[in-house]
Amino acid sequence: MSLAIPWKLPLSLLAVTLLVGCEEEKKEVAAEKPKASAAAAAPTPTPAPTPPPPPKPREDCPEGSTGIGTSGEPCLGSGDSRMMEVKWSGKTTDEGPKFSVTNKTKKSILYGSVAAYFYDKAGKQLQVTHGGKPRPMQICSGNIFAGAVKPEEKIWVFFSCVKKDHVPEGTTAIEVEAKGVGFANEAGDKNEYYWSNPDLIPDERPKGGIKPKSKSKKK
Repeated sequence: MSLAIPWKLPLSLLAVTLLVGCEEEKKEVAAEKPKASAAAAAPTPTPAPTPPPPPKPREDCPEGSTGIGTSGEPCLGSGDSRMMEVKWSGKTTDEGPKFSVTNKTKKSILYGSVAAYFYDKAGKQLQVTHGGKPRPMQICSGNIFAGAVKPEEKIWVFFSCVKKDHVPEGTTAIEVEAKGVGFANEAGDKNEYYWSNPDLIPDERPKGGIKPKSKSKKK
């Protein structure tokens, strides 16, 4: 704002007049300063992506089992259900015990998870002590059959992780359960899906294991 100042005013009065005028101008400027705008509205949150639906159980799981069929969530069997039959030949060489393996299914099997149990003459289960802490059985898992075992085929094998040194002293019988299998693809070089039955390999297993359920005779 402008001030009309008479030239004949004393200098002291002139200074006070100018000072008052400046203060009034500052107040006017402060009064005209726009008010702070309201805080900006929070951005709209991005909706979380819809999770994919859970995988469905396979329709081709072996009879009596169900599951997705992955190695982590295989087709799950129970009781005395078996996909392979493994028997000790009665011979143990420098390579280890020799076994026969029979594929009991209509599909080729590439992967296997087997557990070997050892018994003395009285049928008592022996502990495996080779390699550290005693354990009730010797586990062997992987593509352990030197290729795919064809449907209903019988082969003879030495398992690479059941060595002569694994056999406890006093063993007179060895029994093996194939707890899990992997069914091969058409080419026989990859596992397409998996099956497992943990009931077959309890820590304490009597000689002979779980017997097949007897079928009722027809009248």
